[in-house]
Amino acid sequence: MTDVPVDNAAASARTSAPESLTLAEEEELRSELAKVEEEIGTLRQVLAAKERHCGELKRKLGLTPLDGLKQNLSKSWHDVQVSNAYVKTSEKLGEWNEKVTQSDLYLSASNTLEDWNEKLTQSEAYKKTQETLSQAGQKTSAALSNVGSVISRKLGDMRNSATFKSFEDRVGTIKTNIQAKGLSDT
Repeated sequence: MTDVPVDNAAASARTSAPESLTLAEEEELRSELAKVEEEIGTLRQVLAAKERHCGELKRKLGLTPLDGLKQNLSKSWHDVQVSNAYVKTSEKLGEWNEKVTQSDLYLSASNTLEDWNEKLTQSEAYKKTQETLSQAGQKTSAALSNVGSVISRKLGDMRNSATFKSFEDRVGTIKTNIQAKGLSDT
């Protein structure tokens, strides 16, 4: 809502007061309207100041808008979970799950899948594939470990090189000069 100033002369020129109001009543209502509008403006200012203060407090506490969003989503999800519709739906799905898992068709399919799984895991092709993948994983792990060692050693060599030492000395000199300049300016 925005504040719209009331121009008494313009307002009375555009619309005349209802005939049932006396001039004194109309003036009293206009005065009350002005007071209410002023109170609304004051309340908006107070609300804006409170919102700024709230934002500062959240910032000092390290709370981000994302934290507020997470909290709102969590509360909303909780509200959904305790709603009648959710509870009734969960109960109905539980009943259906019970009926399905106890049906002859489900039990037969489950047993068939268990048999296939057992036959598959006992097959020579499965065992060979599993062994090959295991060896490949071990070799990959060893190779990555060697690469890490080589990189670590090369970085150590680089750090001990004359070029790096020279660069490190220059950075230290620049840092010292900046610190000295900063102290002399204060």
